Amino acid sequence: MHYFNDLKTIVDINSYTKNKQGVDNVTTQMQIWLEELGFTTKLFKKEHIGNHALFTSYKKSGIKILLLGHNDTVFPPNSFEGFKEDTKWVYGPGVCDMKGGNIVALQALRNIYKQNKQIFNIDFFLVSDEESGSDDSKEISKEIAKDYDICFDFEAAGKNLEVVTARKGVGTFTITCKGKASHAGTSYDKGIDANLEASYKLQKLVNLTNLNSGTTVNVGKIEGGIGANTISPKATLLLEIRFKTTDEKNRLLKELKIITNTSYVKGTKSKLEGQIQREVMQENKKQYELIKELEKICDENIYTEQRGGVSDANIFSACNVITLDGFGPYGLYDHTNKEKALKSSFEKRIKLMTKILMHYQNMESKNGKT
Repeated sequence: MHYFNDLKTIVDINSYTKNKQGVDNVTTQMQIWLEELGFTTKLFKKEHIGNHALFTSYKKSGIKILLLGHNDTVFPPNSFEGFKEDTKWVYGPGVCDMKGGNIVALQALRNIYKQNKQIFNIDFFLVSDEESGSDDSKEISKEIAKDYDICFDFEAAGKNLEVVTARKGVGTFTITCKGKASHAGTSYDKGIDANLEASYKLQKLVNLTNLNSGTTVNVGKIEGGIGANTISPKATLLLEIRFKTTDEKNRLLKELKIITNTSYVKGTKSKLEGQIQREVMQENKKQYELIKELEKICDENIYTEQRGGVSDANIFSACNVITLDGFGPYGLYDHTNKEKALKSSFEKRIKLMTKILMHYQNMESKNGKT
């Protein structure tokens, strides 16, 4: 299966998000392969991160489909590198998250091109900063989303090859508390303790968590103070919120402001900074209808699942594109140096996606829209 050789080619290139040259090298290799299939490349050039790339096919009337992936990984140079394989698994950075998924999409496109000698109404968007939150690429994603009816994201599949219909939304924020420094021994009562203020806010923030609703608030880092003999003049709380519904997002944002603006220690002042990185991806009727259609096309059941983690599928779903995620291979231990992907799942995923994309190509041809 030559596509494992292709996977090795891009896995062997370190493409840590901050390694611009490495990410760009992966993008260039994908560009070479996709242009062989007739795609046109539009690069969104960046100075400090890898370039994002939109590969476009010829457009005709009919349903417009976007394939979605990312070229970056979470592994800095010399931390976890190189492709390996045995009879059952492939190993290496990105084999499931998500260079493996990109190869699934590529191979499905190759199958279509081999049979039809053309590809139309299918584009492929590869971003360079997904692992760090897509802070740059998400604005491009929002802009191009209006051009598509369906989006298939190639993040890793579930254990039973489930596709993903819902993902939590996520936001990252910092609350900075300011007090007044004073000597803890000689002027204790003249100080205003920012650390104490932060401790009250910590408890209020954690109490926003509602596991029954799938809502979590995690204060992952706290910093404050100068030393043991000084009343703390400043403290910061770095926190993340995750939510399954827009209503819960709005509740959390409202409460964050209230907690920030409330001084639990007299004399302290606080400031809230941060943003929602990805909106929630919620299950919807159009997804359900699409899955039923895909099951007929492929003559097999397509199982679904919801995930707490986020992906760029969140962005396109929030832009009202019918979006399904998890079309990559099945893998384990992503974001660790044990990352691996099941070889047999590649073949199954490529077969599935080839049937799906071929259907839409043939459907437009039969309808006389070519």
